[in-house]
Amino acid sequence: MLFIIGLGLGDERDITLRGLEAVKSCEKVYMESYTSLLSFGLDSHGLSNLEKLYGKTITLADREMVEEKAHHILEEARHSHVAFLVVGDPFGATTHTDLVVRAKKMGIHVQSVHNASVMNAIGICGLQLYRYGETVSIPFFTDSWRPDSFYEKIHSNRTMGLHTLCLLDIRVKEPTLESLARGRKTYEPPRYMTINTAIEQLLEVVQERQQPAYTEDTQCVGFARLGSDDQMIIAGTMKQLQMVDFGAPLHCLVITGNTHPLEEEMLEFYRCRT
Repeated sequence: MLFIIGLGLGDERDITLRGLEAVKSCEKVYMESYTSLLSFGLDSHGLSNLEKLYGKTITLADREMVEEKAHHILEEARHSHVAFLVVGDPFGATTHTDLVVRAKKMGIHVQSVHNASVMNAIGICGLQLYRYGETVSIPFFTDSWRPDSFYEKIHSNRTMGLHTLCLLDIRVKEPTLESLARGRKTYEPPRYMTINTAIEQLLEVVQERQQPAYTEDTQCVGFARLGSDDQMIIAGTMKQLQMVDFGAPLHCLVITGNTHPLEEEMLEFYRCRT
């Protein structure tokens, strides 16, 4: 059996009782480590805390393992109980859906244990969840690669008066271009996009548009370390948020659409005062 278990957003204590029972019943435990992170990141002390609470050794599963070597995990799940731990909710990334599809095609029973994710935790700022449009991902720009497909989705959302959640790029154990060319992988240092970088890229993209979907004066909400004791939430214009130091990752950004008076009243508690 394959258990896909959401860990929530904070630390080892955010797992549900049902999830903890499932982990304790498993012979092998993997933790997906590239679509999101708990508050301690990939710190060995934090991982040790997980292992102490769960009473299990945890194998970190990077992108290469999950996307290229998933058959090893699934073969184990065919003959024993295997846990696949996911930060947030199990189905916040398409990779995890793909794993379930492959498992079911192999005749492996799959059981999911849900948890809080960024998709619902952003409700803390007061913007109503049912007034969000399509979520977008903002990738790191490079000198030769500056994709802007997210812009049309933001434009569509704002045309309908809807809020837009922007998920910001995470690059963990990404091979360098040089190493790929040589056929021998070496990896870039981990990088986590900040709200500041995201806004810089968003404003760069909009400069080329005749009828911009947003400007530096567009109201947004910046979130850092959602679900942690030191989470940070600030509402303000893009220009204002670009000047804020949001600290350690992970960050995400919401571009607001039309707001209800109750939403405005709640946002006032988080308003940037500079």
